[in-house]
Amino acid sequence: MRIATWNVNSVNARLPTVLAWLEAAAPDVACFQEIKCVDEKFPREPFEALGYNVVTHGQKSYNGVALLSKVPVSDVRRGLPGDEADDQARYLEAVIEAPRPVRVASIYLPNGNPLGTGKFAYKLAWFERLRAHAAGLLALEEPLVLAGDYNVIPTPTDARNPQAWTGDALFQPESRAAFRALRHLGLSDASELGRQPAGTFTFWDYQAGAWQRDHGIRIDFALLSPQAADRFLAVETHRDARDMDKPSDHVPVVVDLED
Repeated sequence: MRIATWNVNSVNARLPTVLAWLEAAAPDVACFQEIKCVDEKFPREPFEALGYNVVTHGQKSYNGVALLSKVPVSDVRRGLPGDEADDQARYLEAVIEAPRPVRVASIYLPNGNPLGTGKFAYKLAWFERLRAHAAGLLALEEPLVLAGDYNVIPTPTDARNPQAWTGDALFQPESRAAFRALRHLGLSDASELGRQPAGTFTFWDYQAGAWQRDHGIRIDFALLSPQAADRFLAVETHRDARDMDKPSDHVPVVVDLED
């Protein structure tokens, strides 16, 4: 089973690019973040034409996550539990009903900038809610993949120029500690399992020639439960997607699990 995660940065604005990548990479499951549209405006038909079942949790102009699967899905959860007042569309979870099912979540963690505002507090609270929910999912002892844009730079080696990020919410000690707390529940980073080299980045800003100078960061992850890690075969970061026509500022991360 091939599972991809990609912050597409507006699915309608980049539809030809997204479809071209999907056709070439042919993942069985695709987790999208920042679709930036309500459910009714998601372009379902071209994805269904490629053989995907489509589930969305959208929001007008901002955020939004989607799950595409070539097999049926069940047990769909829209929204992260723990705060009934949270109306931001950042979490979508479902069971992929393959012969050996896998529970998959598409995650768009809050950015948290600027520091010293409620946005950073929201980021940390959301991280804690994710940790609590993941702990409950891990207790089910089933294959689980938590994939998405985590908006955190875990270590200095995950940035070409760490000093450029010291004042950013993505690189604060609290953000990094929250990511470690999630990992320490027993989740494995697919990129580490696949021994991807340092400098395997997933995001390059559109500004200041970041792509041309390779001033990237690694903020997109697929975290695997022990049962999913036991099925791990390979991981790829599709850097070339950043050079496609009208690209996202993120690139896909693709994980292969045994069927």
